[in-house]
Amino acid sequence: MKMLAIVPAYNEEKSIAHVVAAIKCAQPDMDIVIVNDGSKDRTSQVARLTQLATVIDLPVNLGIGGAMQTGYLYAARHGYEIAVQIDADGQHDPQALSHILEPLAAGQADCCIGSRFLMKTSYRSAWNRRAGILFFTWMIGWMTGKTFTDPTSGFRAVNRQIIEFFAGEYPEDYPEVEAIVLLEKQRFRVKEVSVVMHARQAGRSSITPVKSLYYMIKVSLAICITRIRNVS
Repeated sequence: MKMLAIVPAYNEEKSIAHVVAAIKCAQPDMDIVIVNDGSKDRTSQVARLTQLATVIDLPVNLGIGGAMQTGYLYAARHGYEIAVQIDADGQHDPQALSHILEPLAAGQADCCIGSRFLMKTSYRSAWNRRAGILFFTWMIGWMTGKTFTDPTSGFRAVNRQIIEFFAGEYPEDYPEVEAIVLLEKQRFRVKEVSVVMHARQAGRSSITPVKSLYYMIKVSLAICITRIRNVS
């Protein structure tokens, strides 16, 4: 199948080359598109120097939602059957791509999410992040009746149907949790598989304890709106 790795990147010049090389090593036949989300550093130049990926430069920072929808539009217009999201900071291990792709290839799921918590691994998250994940696990379960152990994970793969859907409809800000509710509402089959994730290779996260609280409130409101509004 024709597969594409979508890598949203913002100021990831120190890790982007390694991520691109690791994807190609794990999945030589997978194409890569780097969506440079208005970076202020050399992310775009470093990505282009690898000569292993297509680079799309957004003129301003749109956030992860806008960057990912750009990637899905690219995938839809170029006929890709599978698209995977991989972070540019090195936390997602491309060697686990085969586990995420397997349920789609077998026709068992339309979307497969790599979970850090489905099985016990060595991964350890900050208390504020873990609290947020547990909260969203509860909230999604309350709304959909299904349990997702790692709803904030951006390590996921989708099939052609969802590529086309996300090209036209994708959450704007902090989209991972809201996207699950959106897919469940549309009756797509969403599955989790266990994966190992790593600490980011460079830079630092912008999510502080204060921003985590803001994140929880904002995403909760967005989920409620998504749950009640009509989506064609």
